[in-house]
This record gives sequence, structure tokens and C-alpha cells, in this order.
Amino acid sequence: MRAEDSATTSGPIAVTISTETSPTPTAVSAPTRGMATAPEPVPAPAPGAPQHLPRAPARRGTLLAALGVVAFSLTFPSTAWGLESFGPWSLVALRSTLAALIAGCFLLAVRAPVPARRHWGGLAVVAGGVVVGFPLLTTLALQTSTTSHAAVVVGLLPLTTAVLGSLRTGERPSVTFWVAALAGAAVVIGFTVQQSGGSLTSGDLYLFGALLVCAAGYTEGGRLARVMPGWQVIGWALILCLPFAVAGTAVALPLEPVHLTAHGVLGLVWVAAGSTFFGLYVWYRGMAEIGVPRASQLQLAQPLLTLAWSVLLLGEEVSAAAPLAAVAVLVCIAATQRTGRRSRAERRAARETGSARS
Repeated sequence: MRAEDSATTSGPIAVTISTETSPTPTAVSAPTRGMATAPEPVPAPAPGAPQHLPRAPARRGTLLAALGVVAFSLTFPSTAWGLESFGPWSLVALRSTLAALIAGCFLLAVRAPVPARRHWGGLAVVAGGVVVGFPLLTTLALQTSTTSHAAVVVGLLPLTTAVLGSLRTGERPSVTFWVAALAGAAVVIGFTVQQSGGSLTSGDLYLFGALLVCAAGYTEGGRLARVMPGWQVIGWALILCLPFAVAGTAVALPLEPVHLTAHGVLGLVWVAAGSTFFGLYVWYRGMAEIGVPRASQLQLAQPLLTLAWSVLLLGEEVSAAAPLAAVAVLVCIAATQRTGRRSRAERRAARETGSARS
């Protein structure tokens, strides 16, 4: 990937608006006998006047966020593979170290500016929640839980992220949005709990802790992605964690057994390069363009994707209820996406009406 392809435009929504306009017919006053007529000048649009943004950014943002969800859906199976070779603390420290080195190379290649001091607090929240907290807590949970049971936390994550996002960024989704989100979360939770036999494990506290810290990290990262390129948000968060990751690696590797296998190494590489860097890179770019609530609802499909990977990669058995749950979740996702488009159109119409009246 070229350096110039990685950078994105800073701002609430990165779009390209053409400045070329088609010729506009000039209004000509009624001719006066004996006098030459001249066309009246057409007034230029007032600065700050509302412009209709193309649908391409919303579609691109949805596609990027969806790619992030696919990358995240491989995290639990890849973590299970990684645990075949490394202990939980070693695996988390190594994935953070490798991901930070990859991010550092990209930041150096494009000569990314160091974030302003006011943004480092938010980057610390992203680092603590997404880079360290969620990987560590879910890795500890997967020592006693199956990937299908761990998918419960992913079923709750979209709703939690939407709630925190509304409180943090000031976005106020409609009632229809919340109904669809709650329905989708209920379907996912019911399906994944049924798949795990309805029993709770000792890893549940880890899973619920991971849910809270990851939702906080997603929300803060989505906010920061509106003022700096999304991939730089996760890049600087990883750099912030690098000293701790290196220290953790140096301490954990001698204390935990290491048995290198092909699965273990491949799992480590994916959780470092795929889930931690690439997944979060496209996720934050998409979130910046379509908003935290809409992006979070795309994650309703993540548990079902994780279950599919668990069958293909880990050999776990999944019941025939999966297709029904998948259809129900896709309906809920479609409802939240339609609601998001309608609410933005209504807000734009209201702004245009107010501008016309003034």
C-alpha cells in the first residue's frame, strides 16, 4: 500500500466536492426601447451554504466498517490458534508489539504529524480499551470459554458502543434505530447463548469487562477519527502502548511456556496485523464517515461470522439455527442503516429550510 493511499483527509467527513459548475442561464430584464440590455449578475452562493454530499462517502464508509467487522470476526479463532503456542500474557504482549511496529513504519513512511496535546487523552482511552484491555480480557476468557460462548460479548458490543457514542459525541439516534438495535442484540445474544448451552463460565467477568473497555475505545476512536485520519488514531494508540508491550513481552515470555506451531504463529500474525492494525484501520475510517451508532450496528453480524470461522477453522459444531439468526440480524442491520440515512436527510432538509428563511 502506497503511503499516499493510507492518508485520509482530516475533518468530520472526508469527501471530495467538485468545484466545477455547469453554465447557469442568466436572467435578462425586459428590453427597454432604445437601450441595450445587459445580463444581471448571478449571485455567488453564500459561504457555508448547505451542499448536497454524494452518497459515495456513506457507501465507502459502510464498506470500510464492514471490512473491519470481517477482520474482527477472525480474532477469536486466531486467538485460539495463538494460545496453542503462547501463554495469554505473552500472546497479548507480542500482538501489541508487532502491531505497534507495523503502525510505526506506516507513520514514518507518510511522515504523519504528532497529534496535538489535547488528543493524547483520547488516544490513551483507545489504547487502554482496544489495544490492551479487550485483547487481554478476551484472551484470558478464551482459556475457559469456547469461541461461540465468547461471541456473546460481540453481540452486546454494538448496543454498548451506540449508547456510549450517543453520550460522548452528542449523536441522538431515533426511536426506530434503538428498537432495531435492541432487537438485533437480543437475537444475537439468544443465539450465541443457546449455542453455548446456556451455561455461564468463569470467563464471563472477563468478557463483560472486555465489552465495556472496548466500547469506550471504539467511541473515543470514532470521535478522534473525525479530526485525524482513522488509521493514525489506532497507529498512535499502538505507539503509546509500545513501551508497555515490549516490557510485557520481556517479562511474560520467560515465565510462560512456548510451543511453536504453524497454527500458533499464524494466529499471532493475524491478531497483530489483521485484527489489531488492518481491522481497526478500516473500522475507524468507516466510523468517521457514517457515525458511531451506524457503524456499531454492523457488528451485529460479527458473532455469526465468528461462529462460521469457528466451524471452518476450529471444527466447532453449530446448530441449524444459524441461518435463521443470520436473516434476523441482517434485517435489523438494514433497519438501522435505513434509519440513519433518513435522519441525516431530515437534518439536512431542516438546515436548508432554516437557511432559506433567514
